[in-house]
Amino acid sequence: MNVVLSPERIQARVAELGRQISADLGDQPVLVGVLKGAFVFLGDLARAMTVPVQVDFLRVASYGGSSVSSGRIELTKAPELNLKGRAVVLVEDIVDTGRTVAWLKQHMASLGPSQVKVCSLIDKPERREVELSIDYVGFHVPQGFLVGYGLDFNEDFRHLPGVYELQVNH
Repeated sequence: MNVVLSPERIQARVAELGRQISADLGDQPVLVGVLKGAFVFLGDLARAMTVPVQVDFLRVASYGGSSVSSGRIELTKAPELNLKGRAVVLVEDIVDTGRTVAWLKQHMASLGPSQVKVCSLIDKPERREVELSIDYVGFHVPQGFLVGYGLDFNEDFRHLPGVYELQVNH
């Protein structure tokens, strides 16, 4: 595996994102992490915030045991907090085709928040299939299938402290 993002580089950028989101949204935004991939990023981001935050999670399925998205999106865990009138930051590990995040933004908007922002650790805009803007991007990473820092392949590699390119056969 090749190192794409070192743990030190990730932590420095997460600290910047925490300060930026805090300044932009003010007191008590709700960070809603997309499970399972975003849990590590969300934990570090919540600690990097300079304002009080609340945390919730949701879960969608679109990959299964493959390295390629199936294209079908299914909500398997909804947020539990009342998001009505709240500033919500949807925290994602990686955005590539944009289909899942576009679907999630629409779903989250239906819950009545005052605003929905998207924060992704990694953006792969060259793989985008739908028009989508990401409000807060940690890194643009064009190459490879990435694992580590919460990102997985078939539930493996989430524990790695950095982000690495995994060689997989499609």
